[in-house]
Amino acid sequence: MFNVTVINVKQSIKNITILLLILLVLFIASKIIPKIQKSKILQINLSDKIKTAINDEIPAIENTNNKSKIIIKEETEEEKKESIIGKILSVELATIDEKNIDTKILDENNVETEINAAEENKNENVQNEENRIDVKTEEAENNLTIEVVTKNPITQSYNIELNGVKIKNETAFDINETIFTKKLEIDKKNVLIFHTHTCESYKPTELYAYEQTGNYRTTDLNFTVAKVGDELEKNLLEKGFTVTHNKTYHDYPAYTGSYNRSRETVENILKTNKSDIIIDIHRDAIGSKNDYDPSVKIGEETVSQLMFVIGTNGGGLYHPDWQSNLKFAIEVQQKANEIYPGLFKPIIVRSSRYNQHLGKAACIIEVGATGNTLEQSMASMKYLAKVLEQL
Repeated sequence: MFNVTVINVKQSIKNITILLLILLVLFIASKIIPKIQKSKILQINLSDKIKTAINDEIPAIENTNNKSKIIIKEETEEEKKESIIGKILSVELATIDEKNIDTKILDENNVETEINAAEENKNENVQNEENRIDVKTEEAENNLTIEVVTKNPITQSYNIELNGVKIKNETAFDINETIFTKKLEIDKKNVLIFHTHTCESYKPTELYAYEQTGNYRTTDLNFTVAKVGDELEKNLLEKGFTVTHNKTYHDYPAYTGSYNRSRETVENILKTNKSDIIIDIHRDAIGSKNDYDPSVKIGEETVSQLMFVIGTNGGGLYHPDWQSNLKFAIEVQQKANEIYPGLFKPIIVRSSRYNQHLGKAACIIEVGATGNTLEQSMASMKYLAKVLEQL
């Protein structure tokens, strides 16, 4: 038998292909590996250089980082400082605001104080001005030209002079300085005014023309001594006096019995209204001399002269304390002589009582005469009120 070798062609081609691929791979590897190794060396060298460079740069970076940290720290510290300063400023500002508020309040208070002070100064100045006016008024009164200007005078006689006050004593009583030893205790602020001869009037004028119901008499109280009483009342009230003014007719329809009727009127008033100063206002009448006009010029104003008539118990009627009334009249006239010399004529002291036993300072005051006008008589009342006020 023959030994026959059978070859598989397909398998052989496959094996050869594989072998060729292996050889190709080996060839390629032989070419690539040295490059790779070289590359590795470069890589290592580059790595070293990078490392060196990095190592060189790290301090700078570290420095920068440190600086950054420092800057950040500084900024943080600055922020903290700013924060602290801010807080301090806030506190200070708040304090300043409070101070400003306090200052504002203080300023407002100061302004208010200044206003109050100014107001007080103003009030004080006003008061001082008023005082100066009073002083000027008194000085003016003291410096006023005052003279008796009666056009149709009659002889004014007197037989006593006490403390500069002239007195015509028509009684049997001895009137001397012992009268001043009597203590005069009266309420000088409560005044009663009345009229025994309510219808007595004055020379008619254009302003005060009236229809007469008798010789210088009228029942129209707008033209009589009652009007003079109104003027005295007004001036006394302005000066703080308490005044009762009674205008009852006592001489009409009958003249006789006038004092009895006026006594009843005064007694009834005194039951409810006690008064020490009781003034019976009259108008003087001198017989047939109707043009008698006792007048005094004070500054530029002509006014009627005044005259006290004081009664006593010389006629036998009860009147034990008439010296009290006389002392009051002397004191009033003394004061009048100081500021308005010539305003009063001499005091007349008579034996008749004239109802003056009813008061401690009761008196008759004759205001002018038939030759005076109502205007002159009314004008004299402001001077009488001033005297009573200063008394």
